[in-house]
Amino acid sequence: MHINTTQYSNESYSMLLRLNPFSALLLLSTILSSSAFSKESESIQKPPDQQQRSTTESNAPTSKIPTDNNIPTVNINSKLKRTQIDIDRKVYDVANDLQSISGSAADILNTIPSVQVDGDGNVALRGDSKVVILIDGKASSQLSGSNAGAGLSQYSASDIEKIEVMTNAPAEFASEGTAGVINIITKRNRQPGSFGAFALNAGNQGRVVSDISGAFNASNLNISGGIGFREDQRQRRIVSTTTTLGQEGAATGFSAEDLHENARRLNPSLKGAINYRVDEKQLLDFDFRLRQRSGRRNYDSQSTSVLSNGSITSDSSGHSDGHEWSLSGEQRLSYKTILTSSEETLAIILHRSTDKERERYLLATSYQIPVGQIGGNQIAQNHYFITDDFSADYRTSPAEGTIIKLGYSLRHDSNGIDFSGNDINPTTGLLTTTSVLKNQFDYQRTIQAIYGSYQKMVNATDVLAGLRVEQTQSEGDQLTSNQINKQNYFGLYPSLHLERKLDQHSTVFSAYSRRLSRPDPEDLNPYIDFRDPQNLRSGNANLQPQQSQSLEAGYKIETDTQNFAISGYLKQIKNGFTVVTTLVAPNVRLTQAANLPLSKSAGVELLADGPLSHTLSYRLSSNLFYTQVDTLGAGISSLQSVTGINLKANLDYRPTTIDTAQLSFSRTDKKLTPQGYIAPLNLVNIGYKRRIQPNLSLILTISDLFNGQRQIRYLNTSQFQTTYDRFQYGRVAYIGFNYSFGTTKKSKAESFDYDQQ
Repeated sequence: MHINTTQYSNESYSMLLRLNPFSALLLLSTILSSSAFSKESESIQKPPDQQQRSTTESNAPTSKIPTDNNIPTVNINSKLKRTQIDIDRKVYDVANDLQSISGSAADILNTIPSVQVDGDGNVALRGDSKVVILIDGKASSQLSGSNAGAGLSQYSASDIEKIEVMTNAPAEFASEGTAGVINIITKRNRQPGSFGAFALNAGNQGRVVSDISGAFNASNLNISGGIGFREDQRQRRIVSTTTTLGQEGAATGFSAEDLHENARRLNPSLKGAINYRVDEKQLLDFDFRLRQRSGRRNYDSQSTSVLSNGSITSDSSGHSDGHEWSLSGEQRLSYKTILTSSEETLAIILHRSTDKERERYLLATSYQIPVGQIGGNQIAQNHYFITDDFSADYRTSPAEGTIIKLGYSLRHDSNGIDFSGNDINPTTGLLTTTSVLKNQFDYQRTIQAIYGSYQKMVNATDVLAGLRVEQTQSEGDQLTSNQINKQNYFGLYPSLHLERKLDQHSTVFSAYSRRLSRPDPEDLNPYIDFRDPQNLRSGNANLQPQQSQSLEAGYKIETDTQNFAISGYLKQIKNGFTVVTTLVAPNVRLTQAANLPLSKSAGVELLADGPLSHTLSYRLSSNLFYTQVDTLGAGISSLQSVTGINLKANLDYRPTTIDTAQLSFSRTDKKLTPQGYIAPLNLVNIGYKRRIQPNLSLILTISDLFNGQRQIRYLNTSQFQTTYDRFQYGRVAYIGFNYSFGTTKKSKAESFDYDQQ
């Protein structure tokens, strides 16, 4: 039987970039390498003050002055370090990471110590997935909720300059995120002059990443902007097997599903900023970002169910065609001013973030057993997430070594889901309206907060103490079933950071914080999601906020070129978020959000980086952890624990002034779940960059070199045993070039740091 599927208007995108850019770039790089190498050899012999340096290499080590025609080697012993360890955060400079040229924010985050990113872009910090990701200090709807992983996978890493990681965030940051806060700092060049850059990267399987940006910076007016385009292809295979259990654990049946999925997405983007300096004391900023995603996703599946005696009860094949579209945007208006002196400032920020998406899917299923039976459904989903916030931040330094910060913030979240669909009639094959697939949910939340922090040197100890007070009001309205759930809660969230210098280079430190994580709106929606008929999902209207207390202490050594830090941490979480899976049919599972009464974790974390030689530098980090979970509150009477080690290693090799090679490795160890565990994951990335001319570079990157993006999840309950094996074909290779143009001039000293909070 043939079912007529809906045709979508976005097929015109497939006409773009039909030429083979991969081959073209290979040819271009060969020509440029042979013709430009002699010019490069001449230019590097000029005196240092006549040599031009790319803005993207401003943090590169100082080169030796050549005495002959040989290409000079690099002296990597520079005072400009890639890692900075502050009293309340670790700051990682990623602007020179080669993965940032063609990769996404998810790719870059996966190279950062303590951070783990799975194949869907979902982020965890020290194993806790309730981490808040900010862009320039503000929450983004694109990187929040269930769409956070997809948003990170679309966010261009070329826009990122630094990443701040805060496991015990100070009071000026919202208390949200029991794992901590990751703040993405975007690139902002305010050097006077006009300049720009163009990048084009072609990848395997028709992937393309391109970006063009420019800026005009005068004495009191800075204008910048850019457009980008990303075409991505993702394939994965999911094999799921379930054994149903009867009394005394005897197997009563077996089911298996084998699914092959393919998704192609197009992501054009636009960004811009205007910065106007009213006078030496006042600055107005406006910036915006706009990003669209559109594409198709389809899969083919084969499912079988067998009884313990070997008789087949069900054998079917399915095919799904789907179309996805989303539009996300950010707008920010800020006013920053110096008050009585340069040590007293006020910043007022208005910020709006939106994410709207549409999904359309048609699933057709044909049964070999029972013979001739057909099924499936057609699903339409509309979803929006809007965040509006206002903040006022005051900062003063009444005495040397003393900093006081005070602030107020008001945030409102609006989240809505409109879900509808039709079933395929098993007799006629026609689409018939069904109320089961109808799902309308509206969620509104308002958060008000005030905070204060005080930093002072007390008897050779740097003390940073803060308190944040938050009031939360929310209402979830399940319109389809006329269920209303309201929550109103108040919280005090203290934080304390201590640092004491032992000598010129060594320091001991400690930190404490109390934080919470509010349920995602989707997790509060009690209606069942039928998009995957064999893997149903449901929220929980009674889900409570997750709360944590965290304590950390450690020792660090910092020199001009080296960093070393070791720390131990303890964390306790109440009402932890999790999901519990139950069997509702021999081959149908229902996964529902739930709270865990208590979980504990502890660990020892190590970080070291610096040069190994004049041409080779490294960064190494590890997290030896222990996690214990009490699952009684989730309906599972057991106490489980796991011990493991997460590892990350990065090597940066610069044999000459024009060549850079990078290698990174990450290992995420076994992760505990209430009903089982997730197997370890290993990833390797490599990159190579050659500067052909002072303003032109050739770049080659390969992420997930050995196709390690394989998530194996084991579930073991009294009802069933399941193995879920999701293999994502993660190896992605890009070759491309970066070209910069224009000039910059040395700027005068700023009257104060306008990016300072």
